[in-house]
Amino acid sequence: MPDRPPAPVRRLPRWSEVRPLLGFQPPAIGTEARLARAATIGDLRNLARRRTPRSVFDYTDGAADDESALTRCRDLYAAAEFSGRVLNDIARIDLTATVLGEQVAMPLVLGPTGFTRMMNHEGETAVAHEARRAGLAYTLSTMGTTPLERVAEVAGPSPHWFQLYLWQDRPASIELIERAKAAGYSSLVVTVDTAVAGNRLRDVRNGLTIPPRLSPKTFLDMAAHPNWWVNVLSTEPLEFASLANWEGTVAEMINKMFDPSVTWDDVAWLRETWPGKLVVKGIQTVADAEQSFRVGADAVLLSHHGGRQIGRARPSLRLLPEVREAVGPDRELAIDGGVMSGADIATALAHGADSVWIGRAYLYGLMAGGHLGVRRALEIFRTELTRTLQLLGVTRVADLRPEHIRLPAQL
Repeated sequence: MPDRPPAPVRRLPRWSEVRPLLGFQPPAIGTEARLARAATIGDLRNLARRRTPRSVFDYTDGAADDESALTRCRDLYAAAEFSGRVLNDIARIDLTATVLGEQVAMPLVLGPTGFTRMMNHEGETAVAHEARRAGLAYTLSTMGTTPLERVAEVAGPSPHWFQLYLWQDRPASIELIERAKAAGYSSLVVTVDTAVAGNRLRDVRNGLTIPPRLSPKTFLDMAAHPNWWVNVLSTEPLEFASLANWEGTVAEMINKMFDPSVTWDDVAWLRETWPGKLVVKGIQTVADAEQSFRVGADAVLLSHHGGRQIGRARPSLRLLPEVREAVGPDRELAIDGGVMSGADIATALAHGADSVWIGRAYLYGLMAGGHLGVRRALEIFRTELTRTLQLLGVTRVADLRPEHIRLPAQL
């Protein structure tokens, strides 16, 4: 037996064989080309960081204290283990769902985010437009920067909801509720985890004000992000959906305006006042979830504000199965915090959520490329969720069960 195998026969390659290997991929030029190269929400985050002033990016990206609450959320999603079944017919996947009584293309809700026009001059109208285009629900924040009537016009017949912070100025809160009713918002989302401002250290260190002020530090940042500044300065002044103006930090605004004396009696009052669906957002314990339903909530959003309020908060995903067991199968439960992929959505749905809400994820898209960036973020989520269901052998989101996905006992 010879010591080596026979050598391959060598020959000169044909040009037709070489030419496909010499293809040159040109650099991405223009917003659409850049966004097309983004394969994940993390890629959009990287684009957003390059295209946005640091203080603005950090406001969106950061969390409270050591940011461990947000880190734990993302780590828990990443540690989930899938168990898929094979040899099922997965040619057609149904992502449709009913959330708060309204039909949506998938159980993904674009949650409320404050100061959205600070991230990109297109702001809330861009988000509402893309939610409508994708057949999804959008929730406008009390601290939004576009009049709620204008956002309702853009949202049109698609589900659009209003998020409420109860203020110390209670007549102003009542006026907001009445405006939301008149504009056709079908659900009210009351946030209950923001009695006082969280300790968001990135904002403190960056000296972020609303709107951002020009200083020697921000002037240097302006030179690195001229497009952002030109867009902000050449469009309507940054104003709020719910108040005329504000000059100061976010923490100063929260501590001055928000009412720290809010109790369950106020939620019961909202139930009597608001004719549509009522969601309590910011629930972090089983007991508070049960109390929410006792005072008349139609749904509960398990949330710790994306880790932006109390540091070291327990991941909502860990709490979700416990709340589902306590309230039963018929109560509507939503979840947010740390969701960065379609696989994360599937994980939450399998563990008992009826819908999954996002904030940072679509803001990364908005900062990366305006409404087209939001569109790309939603495309990524839809593609990833569809593929995850197919690989689990599941054809409908409604069929996801705890046995499909296992969470680690500890991280």
